[in-house]
Amino acid sequence: MGKEYNISRAIKLITFGISKKNIPDIIYPNNNSIEVKPGSRFDLVCNVSADPLDKEVIVTWMFNNEVLDADEKDKVVSGKRIIDVKLNISKMKDRDYGKYLCEVWSKHERQVAYVVLNYPDPNVQIYVIGGLISPLFIIVASLLIYKFFKVDIILWYRDSCQHLSKGISDEKVYDAYVLYPHNVSGYVYLTETFVFKLLPEILEKQCGYKLFILGRDDVPGQAVITIVDKMIKLSRRVIIILMPDLYCGGMQSLLSEQELAIYSALIQEETKVILIQLDKIKDFNSMPESLRYLKQKHGILTWRGTFTETTEMATTRFWKNVRYQMPASPSSLSQDLHFLPITFHLSQISDG
Repeated sequence: MGKEYNISRAIKLITFGISKKNIPDIIYPNNNSIEVKPGSRFDLVCNVSADPLDKEVIVTWMFNNEVLDADEKDKVVSGKRIIDVKLNISKMKDRDYGKYLCEVWSKHERQVAYVVLNYPDPNVQIYVIGGLISPLFIIVASLLIYKFFKVDIILWYRDSCQHLSKGISDEKVYDAYVLYPHNVSGYVYLTETFVFKLLPEILEKQCGYKLFILGRDDVPGQAVITIVDKMIKLSRRVIIILMPDLYCGGMQSLLSEQELAIYSALIQEETKVILIQLDKIKDFNSMPESLRYLKQKHGILTWRGTFTETTEMATTRFWKNVRYQMPASPSSLSQDLHFLPITFHLSQISDG
């Protein structure tokens, strides 16, 4: 009838809000990467913390847009539901490397975290150590090889590069002067066979060197001292043959030939000396000090062959060492004079 009344009543209202404490939380992964060795076994675990009352949480692993089979375990820790979803990779292969997504679905929202499986980086330390050791190893190996095979390497180089050599132009006539003991009791056959047979056979015939041997290349009637002095000056090396007991007893003084040779080697420094002992000398104390000095400076070679060997070659270890101490190659002058008569170059020397 046109009259107003005030009316009140109670209304029950239920509101639904989203609380942070009810939203699932991805504990792991946290958008990180892991290095995994090829062929190894590996497990990926997605840890999710959720409300124990929320039963609609779904956790999955995704790889290349595919859902992977995984094992899920739930447990409650400190009033929180912990969901563990484990992905087992029994053996890492090339196709297994890449980006894995852990997806969490709930009635409120979708959350995603990823982990990337990478190949392990190469061990830089190993490469650094290897890079440092390899050159050192090569240097040490090269030094050892050179130490033990120096003679063979030098002789090979001489033979290989002989065609590049222009020859020796020092106006020397002989490659070596052979100085040997004369009339040594008990060693005459050994000494003369070595000097007149083996040395010419190996060094002259097989290697092409030119030797001057007193008693073979000199002219009878000439003064020995004069010949020796001239021939030593015309030779690039002096081969001194030594025998046991050579300086014992009444032979303490140096022979005139040795005096000239040692004077040329030590004082004038014109000629290099090659010492050869035909038999093992046990005591060098009786040897003159000058020869001991030459032995210490140049060393001494020991011949242990026998004269029954009819095919002794320049490639044996002893003769390689002799060739190593000889000039690098026979001079062109020596080779030209090698087959000329002895009287020719002796007269040439006496005239000059």
